[in-house]
Amino acid sequence: MEIRTGKHTDVSAITDIFNYYIEHTNARFEVDPFTVENRQEWFSQFSSGTKHQLYVAIENGLVCGFACSQPYRANSAFDDTVEVTVYLAPEAKGKGLGTRLYKQLFSSISTCGVHRALSGIALPNDASIALHKRFGFKEVGVFNEYARKNGHYISSIWLEKTLDAMPDCVD
Repeated sequence: MEIRTGKHTDVSAITDIFNYYIEHTNARFEVDPFTVENRQEWFSQFSSGTKHQLYVAIENGLVCGFACSQPYRANSAFDDTVEVTVYLAPEAKGKGLGTRLYKQLFSSISTCGVHRALSGIALPNDASIALHKRFGFKEVGVFNEYARKNGHYISSIWLEKTLDAMPDCVD
């Protein structure tokens, strides 16, 4: 298993992972699958040495998961806050990949001046909540039934983690 920085050539596999969650779960609120083209635009926000990074897990030459930190909101007041997420291909769950991906991500962004990392998790998702709490995330609150998909209301738990690292990375 290799954990490395995501590359443009990984976008198709990342799109497939996203689309699994869009089509088969309520973990993603989108109802229409992503395209490789719109994920290429999304991918352009990531860069090594900045607060916004993306790592992939590679096994047998295939992307089987990813973790990233991205802007929380497009407002300078939130420059020191990132939203983090981790997604695994269905067959890659339960192998510790989420932990390995987050270890790499948090190690890499910890010197980039990130003050808070946030994560919103659609409920129920005990495995994701447990993973985030292992990394020191604390529950902030729950948005109850604030989204609707496939005829069902969805609630999300929001968690935060303090990083308070020195800003050594490029902005």
